[in-house]
Amino acid sequence: MATHWIWQQPDWPDFNWQASHLAPLLRECVHAQGQLMGMSSSVSNSLSAQSELDALLQNIVTSSAIEGEQLNVGSVRSSLARRLGLELNDGNNVSQRSEGLAQLMLDATRHFAEPLTLARLFDWHEWLFPDQDATFSARPIRVGALRGDDPMQVVSGRIDRPTVHFEAPPRIGLEQHLQTFLAWFEASRTQKNLDPLLRAGIAHFWFVTLHPFDDGNGRLTRTITDLALAQGEAQAIRFYAMSASILDDRSGYYRVLEKSQKATLDITEWLEWFLQTLLRSLEQAIARIKSVLGKARFWQAHRESSLSPEQAKVLNRLLDGGEGGFADGISAAQYQAVAKVSKATATRHLAELLDKGCLQRLPGGGRSTRYQISYPEDSTH
Repeated sequence: MATHWIWQQPDWPDFNWQASHLAPLLRECVHAQGQLMGMSSSVSNSLSAQSELDALLQNIVTSSAIEGEQLNVGSVRSSLARRLGLELNDGNNVSQRSEGLAQLMLDATRHFAEPLTLARLFDWHEWLFPDQDATFSARPIRVGALRGDDPMQVVSGRIDRPTVHFEAPPRIGLEQHLQTFLAWFEASRTQKNLDPLLRAGIAHFWFVTLHPFDDGNGRLTRTITDLALAQGEAQAIRFYAMSASILDDRSGYYRVLEKSQKATLDITEWLEWFLQTLLRSLEQAIARIKSVLGKARFWQAHRESSLSPEQAKVLNRLLDGGEGGFADGISAAQYQAVAKVSKATATRHLAELLDKGCLQRLPGGGRSTRYQISYPEDSTH
């Protein structure tokens, strides 16, 4: 091979990094993680379960999307909801694929205290591919077994025009590589001088470098990352989806992996990218939980306000913020369109909502006047 891959280095896998360079970013991540865990403890059980379901669903769907696979979201949601003991909306609309993915995600996060063994990895791989015919592989794959003797190239992009990012270690010696990784993964859980977030980043990079299976390596890598993060937090409940943030910068993900595979065992650049991506996912989760808490407090404060169905509908759209398309407030004309009422009724409704303290008028006047939610004083907004 013309290129010297990282696993060919004489001191592989003795990774090192510049701790002082990563320290500020690491502090930000730890702070955001603490903030999210503190906020999530004040969410009611029903809202907590819903927030967890949303995060797990997002994690599963985006992890597959990174590999170019579009899942049936309703089917995965049903599989997760049943396992979390939540109400099912669409009954039996579940596939073997969805069941396996839900089982995989919850085994990694709920059973974070259990050791990661080769047998457990093989189980995960089988859950990832419960039905060979349903997979997107161009060739049959070995399910629940290590890959074959062909060179393993890590690629992205179209099947007919793939981009090769790096080549994994050969099949000979792969068992030993894996055993070394698994032994480190277990021993490093109690390593005092290794931050749990850095440990998750190292585990991600190390396992994706080995690429031990015919297919599904990326998804299993991200599952191991979720397991490592759950171990670091010592809690099973997940409120953020790191795979979603990786998907948002998919080209950056492959670029930094490729660059790091051709470099030295100093993986500072990879860890910096990993922590930045983790921080984004934590910040997105904090914003989402703030929104959930703010919405709950708003309706608690206005439980005695007699509102029309149209008013409640518009308020819910506004409380959903960007999701409802009214992050910058709503005008009288937009109220009319959303509530499907006349211009006069829209004007009257808005006046009533201002009077009840549900809305506040934003600066600016005339026909461009916009209104936004007036949150109760104790809200996190």
